[in-house]
Amino acid sequence: MPVYLQRMENAIKSPCLSLLLPSGRSGGGYNHIFMLQFISHYTDRYTYLDSIRMALAGGCRWVQLRMKGATDDEMRPVAVEAQRMCREAGATFVIDDHVELVRELHADGVHLGKKDMPIAEARALLGAGFIIGGTANTLDDVRAHHKAGADYIGCGPFRFTTTKQGLAPVLGIEGYRSIVEGMRRERIGLPIVAIGGITADDIPGIMQTGVTGIALSGTVLRADNPAKEMERLLALVRLHESRS
Repeated sequence: MPVYLQRMENAIKSPCLSLLLPSGRSGGGYNHIFMLQFISHYTDRYTYLDSIRMALAGGCRWVQLRMKGATDDEMRPVAVEAQRMCREAGATFVIDDHVELVRELHADGVHLGKKDMPIAEARALLGAGFIIGGTANTLDDVRAHHKAGADYIGCGPFRFTTTKQGLAPVLGIEGYRSIVEGMRRERIGLPIVAIGGITADDIPGIMQTGVTGIALSGTVLRADNPAKEMERLLALVRLHESRS
């Protein structure tokens, strides 16, 4: 079994959260399980590592380190410490964009935006032992990522968000519903994670569109107690899972 699947199987045992298990690389299909991803961010109050530490303390078991504009050298010390924290917590650790750094540190995977390295090229560099996610805004994007060998889709934005620059057109509830229905028609079995300006109040409606999970950043860090907010958000996701 690939190392990344072993890590994710350990993480899924957490009572707080179920994670996707992309078994397609080992001969099976995808096991679509609801999840919550945390995307790191810095604010006037918190560093990137502060944000990750609080997300983990709140029970999150999937972390993406995103430091847009940073070089590998600038990102490396943060990534090393973030990976250590995720390993201790049994969490999946994905780095945004920096494919070579992912390979160097043996992170669990990489998430690639539409202007980052092409997914097929990243797969050629990393091989089958790493998770690769890709950003999508349309069904055409999803088709292309599926063909290129992505393991999951980060789909958005749901609405305008200040944590990301150069946003594609917002999707809203109907946008997600349309993409998910298109994926079902075309039998594209990739997990799809909604992202972009999502708040706690949005989670029930978004999950009802058929997406696999939710990715959050600002709504956690704006809370008075981010760790407690993460616990609350996880409970919302679990509640929807129990009713599905």
